[in-house]
Amino acid sequence: MANQKERDGMERQEQIREAYKELGGDFANIYDGYITYSTLSGKLMSRLMWGFNKETNAEWIRAALSCVPDDFSGKMLEVPVGTGVLTIPVYKGLSSADITCLDYSPDMMRNAERRAEAIGVSNVRFVQGDVGELPFEDEVFDIVLSLNGFHAFPDKEAAYRETFRVLKKGGLFGGCFYVSGEKRRTDFTAKHLFVPKGSFTPPFETKGSLRGRLEAMYDEVRLTVVNAMASFCCRK
Repeated sequence: MANQKERDGMERQEQIREAYKELGGDFANIYDGYITYSTLSGKLMSRLMWGFNKETNAEWIRAALSCVPDDFSGKMLEVPVGTGVLTIPVYKGLSSADITCLDYSPDMMRNAERRAEAIGVSNVRFVQGDVGELPFEDEVFDIVLSLNGFHAFPDKEAAYRETFRVLKKGGLFGGCFYVSGEKRRTDFTAKHLFVPKGSFTPPFETKGSLRGRLEAMYDEVRLTVVNAMASFCCRK
């Protein structure tokens, strides 16, 4: 039987799925359906590339968002925001929070902005920028969230430094990304499809290298790996 924390996580994930469905066809694309496991093509892609089913897909999302409390009211940075498919519905329930969403791609960010407008999220500002050179002062955010970004960032060292720099002492760094050496089919797909397309950029962390890096930077580290997706929550 699930404990209260697990039930809360499942409830949050169900709210995310329902909010996604409410947005309708204008926002439904292959990427979003694949991330949320909510369309036929998305489910097929997720199974083939990651070996996910409905339960394991929900598991990594819960872990990736675990750094964001349901009653959060501080300052948060999400980088990259992408299309906002996982986070914009969450932000709707964080009306007292001050949230900044940054992405290098104006096209991706435009989708997130449209999504926020469609469901009435008004406490989020969108900034175009580079994670390797964040346009913010030191130690200004209570939470820095990065979903599916680090496996794509070309300068990962700069991304680690910058996300650490803008995070307050005692703040939380959370998110998720692909790690190699955990799932053969995902490693194969990453090497032969995602890297040539430019959506993944080597070198990639392994579970061990990621744990070592995070533990060297942060005081507290919680790391969960589901198939080849590593989700983490770290306290500075």
